[in-house]
Amino acid sequence: MKIRAGYEISYDCPQPTPMILTLSVHPSRFSDLLTLDRMRIDPPIVPNTYHDRFGNFCHVIRAPAGRLTLSADFLIKDSGGADATATQAKQHELEDLPVDVLIFLLGSRYCETDRLSNIAWSLFGQFPKGWPLVMAICDYVHDRITFGYQHASPTKTAFDAYSERRGVCRDFAHLAITLCRCMNLPARYCTGYLGDIGVPLDDAPMDFSAWFEVYLGDRWYTFDARHNKPRIGRILMARGRDATDVAIVTSFGPCTLANFKVITDEVASPVPEASMTISRPKTAEARSRS
Repeated sequence: MKIRAGYEISYDCPQPTPMILTLSVHPSRFSDLLTLDRMRIDPPIVPNTYHDRFGNFCHVIRAPAGRLTLSADFLIKDSGGADATATQAKQHELEDLPVDVLIFLLGSRYCETDRLSNIAWSLFGQFPKGWPLVMAICDYVHDRITFGYQHASPTKTAFDAYSERRGVCRDFAHLAITLCRCMNLPARYCTGYLGDIGVPLDDAPMDFSAWFEVYLGDRWYTFDARHNKPRIGRILMARGRDATDVAIVTSFGPCTLANFKVITDEVASPVPEASMTISRPKTAEARSRS
């Protein structure tokens, strides 16, 4: 399938403000791009681009005082398959894990393993390791947290989400990640596009989405505690320890979000010409309505 995706985001800056932007498609999806994922910056600024320690593609700019608008609009191909399922995927013993995975067992800014460790073991200590354990954590988080955009907070941590029992997709991800890490499952935070593809349309405005990945067997698998079922059409932008590492905009000075629009839509395949039936209007009334 083909997916059209992009964004238009504006900030009002009272003074020149340095920013790190993590808005590009992840390099692992570059080969799927059908058109360039080119960030347009208004007023024009030449960014300093780099790949961070997690492999994400980032831009550094100094936004001038006034209105800054960032936008992109691109096409990408997708297999159309849902998130992979591997019910027999095994959990490694810690000493057998690849060393580059170990960082995703540690606590981080929004994932306080120290505050949730005893809770995690009391809840999940008797579950079989591996895939069943991750699914039990997803079920628990999905049932515990009530979703609502009005519950969003940039400072809310996994423990806060556990205590308040409400939040947005990033809070579902943070709590699930923390509980996984407490149970010795390497887990990392993901952000990207997830449109209403293969599911009923949601009337709420489109937004970027958060999910997470867990290392089982010899690879990373995608999980989503908010939706709690495999989904179609994820477009990864960035991965990291938690939302700190993958914030779409990290500003080093005051600025105010003035406009935010995200698009993620499946592009309908054109009907082959040979299969099209052409009907011609037979009356003036029909022609006037065609």
